[in-house]
Amino acid sequence: MLEFDQLIDRRGTFSAKWDKYQGREVLPFWVADMDFAAPQFLLDALAARVNHGVLGYTRTPEPLVGAFCEWMRRNHDWRVAEEWLVWIPGVVPGLNLTALAVAEANGSILIPTPIYYPFLSVPANAGQHLIKAPMQRDGRRWVMDVDALQATADRQTRLLMIANPQNPTGRVFSKVELEALANFAERRNLWICSDEIHCGILLDRQARHTPIASLDPGIAERTVSLYATTKAYNVPGLSCAVAIIPNADLRRRFQQASRGLTPFIGPLAYAASTAAFNDQSGWLDRLLDYLRGNHQAMLAAIGERMTPVEGTYLAWIDVRDLDLQNPAAHFEAHGVGLSDGAAFAGRGFLRFNFGCPKALLKEGLARFAKGVEAAPRLAHIAPEDPGQGSSKPPQVAAVP
Repeated sequence: MLEFDQLIDRRGTFSAKWDKYQGREVLPFWVADMDFAAPQFLLDALAARVNHGVLGYTRTPEPLVGAFCEWMRRNHDWRVAEEWLVWIPGVVPGLNLTALAVAEANGSILIPTPIYYPFLSVPANAGQHLIKAPMQRDGRRWVMDVDALQATADRQTRLLMIANPQNPTGRVFSKVELEALANFAERRNLWICSDEIHCGILLDRQARHTPIASLDPGIAERTVSLYATTKAYNVPGLSCAVAIIPNADLRRRFQQASRGLTPFIGPLAYAASTAAFNDQSGWLDRLLDYLRGNHQAMLAAIGERMTPVEGTYLAWIDVRDLDLQNPAAHFEAHGVGLSDGAAFAGRGFLRFNFGCPKALLKEGLARFAKGVEAAPRLAHIAPEDPGQGSSKPPQVAAVP
């Protein structure tokens, strides 16, 4: 595990994660960007491509297409056809292109919240209305309430957008949960867009990632599934993603929506993705073991403020009992930079990225504890606005 213990100084590299607090004594744990070096086999693939000397416009490499199809079969027992695939420069563009492809006049998009914040901009980008449907905290996990989805959707709703594994709550939805969601989408004749970028990062050993489109050919026909290796292999600066769209008409509309809006994917991003989808080296297994150790440290330090993380390396932390107008600013004042839950439609929560060396995490948790200790307490927790999380606040333990 020594490869993940290494403290790599990212200052002076124009790192968005670290430069946010440039000149301040704040450790960054906000954006979903791990502080680990990419695996050597991937760096070797990049070096080989660079050594060619010409980095021109590049069409999608056939070896990448084959590697992805085999990766999907090997890891998720889903046989996808090459013609279903549309390669795009990132998952977030894929979210927006899906919305544009299915947009109708006065249409609406249904999104369970809290959610990775770029989702919340998609409806306006596509000229649609946003409908937020709050997830519920059920003991030690967050769940989607299908009855709430049914009640919240309106007659103009045409698209349901989800993340699985879920960002920021860390849920890996079970097959039963996804079947219920798929049945709801069929009853309401909804398209589905599923962001599955974190599917390679499963911390719960009992969890299994199920692509929602793999449940049934009928569900596949109404679904756009989005994948990339950039999170699992920590190369978010080499944007390359793929949309799986079995429905030919939807795929055509998706491709039409991209014209003039999305740039070419670069040769280095293609090289990194090909290497990652071909990987059977054991590097990812070692990373997951390391992240599981960090997760245990998070649970021990944060307690019931966070629910266990089944997938991703992102903890969703409840600070609603603290009398804080700006939770992120409060903790920054104590030297720890976190994502404010308000941006995810989860006011009163914080997201903590624990994808970092243990020494860095230990210091971050110590600073977080000081921030909790210094915060004033509310006499009670006020009822939440819709879309901010559970309707019944959970029991919150003090951070040791």
